[in-house]
Amino acid sequence: MDLSAYLKKEGELPLDQIVQNGGFCGILRRIVCVGDSLSSGEMEGLMDGKKIFHDMYEFSWGQFLARDAGTTVYNCSKGGMTAKAYIEGFADERGFFDEKYAAPAYIIALGVNDMARVIEGEMEYGSLADVHTDEPEKNPHTFVGSYAAIISRYKKMVPKAKFFLFTMPSHHMDDDLGRYYDKHQKTMYELAEIFENCYVLDFRKYAPDFNAEFKKTFYLAGHMNAAGYRLVALMVESYIDYIIRHNADDFRQIAFVGTPYHHEGEKW
Repeated sequence: MDLSAYLKKEGELPLDQIVQNGGFCGILRRIVCVGDSLSSGEMEGLMDGKKIFHDMYEFSWGQFLARDAGTTVYNCSKGGMTAKAYIEGFADERGFFDEKYAAPAYIIALGVNDMARVIEGEMEYGSLADVHTDEPEKNPHTFVGSYAAIISRYKKMVPKAKFFLFTMPSHHMDDDLGRYYDKHQKTMYELAEIFENCYVLDFRKYAPDFNAEFKKTFYLAGHMNAAGYRLVALMVESYIDYIIRHNADDFRQIAFVGTPYHHEGEKW
């Protein structure tokens, strides 16, 4: 048996190897996806001549991932969601901080709607000074403060959980939104330095450009179609597989996350 496909490879980039059946993503037996329309399988349609939007979770990349990897994925998401709205009440109203959602892994894909609100002057972007890791209630409700508070709330539930933070793909590059997407990308890496067990899924750097040619196949109006969400699932699975293979010691005790057990002598 050739083990090379299952080990760390020097010089490998995150999406060089597209995995089958979820790859090592399958060792994460429960995953919570916090996000907006991208995480909700949002579909745009028409009814009586009016545009309507549907959160069709069975078509979300999270549920494609669940079916591939044989794991349980929770969609803690809604079209139009922002980090501020999530932490200010949406998550508590839906019970998304309840024990049911204590999981070994969390994927956070928020920022698209937040950046639009920042540009429109409805929200402040904030800075790392807004982050109080142990007292998230002190975080001001800027984008950075709200986003960090989400991580802190879930880390309080499951201290050793793994967190994967999305960046936005590169379909906005040279406009104001693109500049904020770049700032968001930088912030994700900074938060990953502040919080333990935190990794960046840098789709802005490594994913295909979501340009007009891409959208011909993978979009339905302003959101993805079923094939598009399926493709994102493959990228998420492959990226997480890459992270696990390149950080094997970090995931050695993943089966014990959320339990009182650990193995002495191993990194923990």
